[in-house]
Amino acid sequence: MNVLLIDDHPMVNSGLTSFLEETGCFKVTGKVTSLEQAKQFIETTAASKEAASLEANFPAFIILDILLGDENGLDFLPFLEGFCQKKIIPKPPVLVCSVLEEPFRIQSALEKGASGYVSKTGDKKEILDAMTAILRGEIYISQEHSAKIMNTYGLYAKFTKRELEIINLVKKNKTNKQISQELCINIRTVENHISNIYFKTSAKNREDLLRF
Repeated sequence: MNVLLIDDHPMVNSGLTSFLEETGCFKVTGKVTSLEQAKQFIETTAASKEAASLEANFPAFIILDILLGDENGLDFLPFLEGFCQKKIIPKPPVLVCSVLEEPFRIQSALEKGASGYVSKTGDKKEILDAMTAILRGEIYISQEHSAKIMNTYGLYAKFTKRELEIINLVKKNKTNKQISQELCINIRTVENHISNIYFKTSAKNREDLLRF
């Protein structure tokens, strides 16, 4: 599985590359140090019109730092979502790996589209655990932070990444048909996800979700 690393510390990129590739499951095909480089990498690897070539080059997973010099790495998340929607290609999951540990940072990252958040000062194995969980469709928050942010983020921990995407679209007053088109999934799948969301939130209807 192709992985893109976005971090302005060469030693971090080098260490993560060795660690991930030793698993035999991941191949680091890109290491960039700025938002501009990250955007160029995404645009270049998505340029091929051949499906096989796109699959071979486009990242299937992204690990992103927040502090990129004077830049905020989280600004990459809306770019990625918009780009993938425009090109009608699946958006790769993004794991934020940062030294910043404030609960509001974690909440901001996940609200902007990240699939998980781990501390850069933690064990490398947790990065692998996070990637595994995310690839199962889960949202992953580092264990050392989960207790701290339960009050501010606890509601979100109930949902899969897809359910969070659908909640966000419902809040934008999108219909089930519009959601299915935007996410490139069957409308019946959307209905099933919304039923699960109703159950997890105790919502009775769409109006309840809008207030969630």
